[in-house]
Amino acid sequence: MFLEGLDALDGQIVRLLTENARMSYSELGQRVGISRVAAAARVQALERRGVIEEYTAIVNPQKVSGAVSCYFELEFQPDTLAEAAEILLRHDAVTQIYRVTGPCRLHVHAVAASAEEMERLVTGVIDRLPGLRESRCRTILSRIKDVKGLRL
Repeated sequence: MFLEGLDALDGQIVRLLTENARMSYSELGQRVGISRVAAAARVQALERRGVIEEYTAIVNPQKVSGAVSCYFELEFQPDTLAEAAEILLRHDAVTQIYRVTGPCRLHVHAVAASAEEMERLVTGVIDRLPGLRESRCRTILSRIKDVKGLRL
């Protein structure tokens, strides 16, 4: 469904890498029936095309003592949205920013080391964003399901 722009072999490679991004080119090639060199070339081509964007370690903030994770729904005056997004982009505590439909213009996720650090983000950054009409904050209490990347 999501892989219509890829041939069957690239589709297999992407599926395998979403299951285990640390898979070696040798194992990847073996699993799809091509050489290690051909597997490496395929992966590099997918990276150049932007199909594969990055490989990363994902840290669960709930496993880190005192970490606080929140979602914000922020509504702005239309002419200030880009400026506000640019300000949010510069803050390390902000992990995701989405432009969304409906009354909320930006959906923002942030993780802070403590409640005090999250409060500083709210009062020092979010509350001061230009054109902010409304801000809603939801603190994440527990992670029930959290799918990373595209599941195929």
